[in-house]
Amino acid sequence: MIHPLTDVQSKNIAPSTKIWQYVVILPGAIIGENCNICSHCFIENQVKIGNNVTIKNGVYLWDGITIEDDVQIGPNVTFTNDKYPRAHQSFDLQQILIKKNASIGAGTVILGGITIGENAMIGAGSVVTKNVPDNELWVGNPAHFVRKIN
Repeated sequence: MIHPLTDVQSKNIAPSTKIWQYVVILPGAIIGENCNICSHCFIENQVKIGNNVTIKNGVYLWDGITIEDDVQIGPNVTFTNDKYPRAHQSFDLQQILIKKNASIGAGTVILGGITIGENAMIGAGSVVTKNVPDNELWVGNPAHFVRKIN
């Protein structure tokens, strides 16, 4: 299901994926099966999204982001891919990897070059400045380890 009020340019989207109104998806993006891309999202060319992923409203996925299967991205999560942003200058693209079954709370900021581990959970409003290992809950600004999770 692709809502008629979208600008979906990619042909690499599984037919079981739902894309809601006011979403822009550029031609190079790849999106797997059974995903739910909510309103007001933007997905750039060099983005790969696995299966069974939910991306809530107001999320922008920039070049260099890979999201594995069964991931939950909360509303208004912010990703960056440039360590030293300057207008109209080239930059070193920083990759971001969100591993299988991770959950990222609303309003979280994830800096470029970060990996969020498998089954990890990031609390709402956190600022992630370091890699998050598998099976850990992190919260705060800057985000820090709270406890192991199963």
